[in-house]
Amino acid sequence: MKIPALRSELGGRTYYVATLTFQQVSDYVSKIDNELHKSESLKDLIQRSITNNYIKIKEYILNQDERFFNSLILAVYDDYPVWKEVELQYDDGSTYQVGLLDFPTQHKIFPVDGQHRVEGIKAALRENPDLKDEKIAAIFIGHKNDDEGKQSTRRLFTTLNRYAKPVSFDDTIALDEDDTVAIITRELLEDHKLFQGKRIVYAKAKGIPNNNFNALTSIITLYQCNIELFKTWHFKTKKKKATASVLSDYLKFRKSKEEIEEVKKYIFYFWDTFCKELDVIKTYLKNSEPFAKDLRNNENGGNLLFRPVGLLPFVKATCDIKILSGAKFRLILSKFNKMDFQLSSIPWEKVMWEPATKTMIMNTATLTQMLLVYKFDSKLLTPTKLSKLKKDYAVKIDFDGKPSEVLNSIK
Repeated sequence: MKIPALRSELGGRTYYVATLTFQQVSDYVSKIDNELHKSESLKDLIQRSITNNYIKIKEYILNQDERFFNSLILAVYDDYPVWKEVELQYDDGSTYQVGLLDFPTQHKIFPVDGQHRVEGIKAALRENPDLKDEKIAAIFIGHKNDDEGKQSTRRLFTTLNRYAKPVSFDDTIALDEDDTVAIITRELLEDHKLFQGKRIVYAKAKGIPNNNFNALTSIITLYQCNIELFKTWHFKTKKKKATASVLSDYLKFRKSKEEIEEVKKYIFYFWDTFCKELDVIKTYLKNSEPFAKDLRNNENGGNLLFRPVGLLPFVKATCDIKILSGAKFRLILSKFNKMDFQLSSIPWEKVMWEPATKTMIMNTATLTQMLLVYKFDSKLLTPTKLSKLKKDYAVKIDFDGKPSEVLNSIK
């Protein structure tokens, strides 16, 4: 195996940057065996770190035409490759960092970083041999199979994994071109009057700053609401529930233009109806800046819809009602429009709003969602959920009467 490469050095370690075909990865790169530990149990521990995640990588390779990966970091030992440098002249300078890595014998090569990518590539190649000429960047480092060498490579192994940072939630929303809901959320932000300008908070957290009296909600909460709407669309069109695994797989690969447009139409329709049927939203859209001053405040909490911890349960409840009853969004939202969503009123006080301290109460999303469904139509709750609702609500409001009477005040 002869590979064109660049030579460089960092932290006293010489390394080489090159590319490998998928076939070369399959033929020459092995799993970690006794390279990092002598102990059988420790070797097993390293091997168990290779989870079924490689299957997702395989599916990504097989299904995503615009696939791309970070570089593999590969350790070479037993016999180092021969570096044959070439002088490269350019402008007024020259370098000897360009050359050829020559592997004249069967070297042992294992991944220090990229174990799952290696196994995913091998699995994809078994299913589609035509992928053999695809190329992935690879960084080669030297590894000595003695105690000092193992210690050095173990340190590199943990450093690479310890400081690896997954893509943040807000970056996914802003940049992901495969996630259907992220794509549609961006279009809502650009094209829908409810989410333009200062009416949405661009932040890395779900919450809205106390001094923000303009926004309806945060970009992360909007995305989460759209996930719930997507799951409702999926149930309606695919005739099956979008479980966590189904949702993860669906959002991983870009769908056809026609299907994205269909989901977009459904989600946009909900938010259009949201604006038309809810008087508080009509008022919000008519207000001059600050748009939400009277709708979110620290005196009485404001309106449930203008708190991220209220809007998401509201959308979830609306989707539950639609699935359970078959009612249209227009009818559901029209009925909700007649309800009191002031946080200082029953049943939201003590559930979402603490009047004594004038603060929001967190971690009550499920209870809020069940209360909304109950207020819409108590018959939609199963006996088990109704029993849970009574119990959880009684605890929140310190109710000491008969359990059967705890919900009487919220009819």
